[in-house]
Order: sequence, then structure tokens, then C-alpha cells
Amino acid sequence: MTDVSGSERARRRPVPAAKPSRVRMSATQRREQLISIARQIFAERGFDATSIEEVAARAKVSKPVVYEHFGGKEGLYAVVVDREVRALLDRVTTALTAGNPRELLEQAALTLLTYIEEETSGFRVLVRESPLMSATGNFSSVMNDVAHQVEHILAGEFSIRGYDPKLAELYSQALVGMVALTGRWWLEVRKPRKETVAAHLVNLAWNGLSHLESKPGPIPRG
Repeated sequence: MTDVSGSERARRRPVPAAKPSRVRMSATQRREQLISIARQIFAERGFDATSIEEVAARAKVSKPVVYEHFGGKEGLYAVVVDREVRALLDRVTTALTAGNPRELLEQAALTLLTYIEEETSGFRVLVRESPLMSATGNFSSVMNDVAHQVEHILAGEFSIRGYDPKLAELYSQALVGMVALTGRWWLEVRKPRKETVAAHLVNLAWNGLSHLESKPGPIPRG
């Protein structure tokens, strides 16, 4: 029987595979990771049903790390919402810079639908109202800002057509509200195609606007 020395046995033992070293994130990278994870959870569950524990678990960090970056769930939520508000408003603002009023209306509608399609989680965060958010940090506030931009466009168009430009604010709120509400519906059904939805919105709005009465009144009863 062959006697194998201790050094020989050591050489024959399988060498365990080296464990991959975890790449340590910078503070900025960790913050971005937490925002991305929280955005997804807030979209899925809303503010009340989301917990710091779940955010930390998905990020594979301890709860104190989340608190260190954001101070708590309220702070994290505020950062997520603020980013979405600015992202959506930037898109719509860019779309309302060129074209005649009908083209601008179609561009605005298509921009909102494109945002819903590409940034579904972000849109779900915005449309989920939270009791913690003020009037300046939710979907309604974004649409109100958009309506103010549309108001300036309509005021000029009203003046050209002989309508009272003071009513531009009322009509801008109505038009933007129509697009926003349709967008929330389309978020769930995704049919028909966004281009078709935008075309029908413009069809309803523009063909109605093109035959406005200068001084509409209540329909006589009886």
C-alpha cells in the first residue's frame, strides 16, 4: 500500500473556487439604486403599503442605509415623485414649442401617452395620490402646469377668432383634463395604439373647437 505524505494529500485536495468579491457602490450609486427600487415598489403598492424594510431588502442593504440617504419613507417618496414630475413636465414642455394649435394638441397628447408607455412605473407613482404630498407634487400639479402653457396658446387663437381670451384658462383645463383622464384609462387597456388615441382626442377637441359658439348658454328646457 502506497504511503502518501501529508504534503501530497494537500496538493490533491480540490481548491475551493474563489468567492466573487461584491463591488462596493459609491454613495451616489447607492442612492440611485434605492430611488429606482422605491419607484418600482411605490408604483406597485402605493405609498401606504410600501415599507422601508422592503426597499432595503430588495437593495440588499440594512434599513439604516435607506434612512441615511433619505431620512425615511416620506423623504424617499418625495424624491421619487419630484423626479417624475420634472421628467413628465419636461417632455410636455418640449412638445409644446412648435406647430399650429392643432399640431400642438396632438403632440401633447402623444407625449403623455408615450410617457405612460415608456415610464409606466413612474406614471403609476404620479397617479397614486398620497396624503403626504402637497398640491405641488403630484399628477394634478403637472397637468395644471401643462394647462397653463396650453392657455397661452389658446388665448392667441381665441383672439384671432374673436372669442374672449379670458376663457382660455377654462378651455385649457378642459382640454388637458380630457387628455389626462384618457391617459389614465389607456394605462390599463393599452388599446388602440397611442397614435390612434391621440388622433381621436384631437378629432374630438379640434372639431369641437372649430365650431365654438362665441357666447354659449344653457340649452332651453321643454
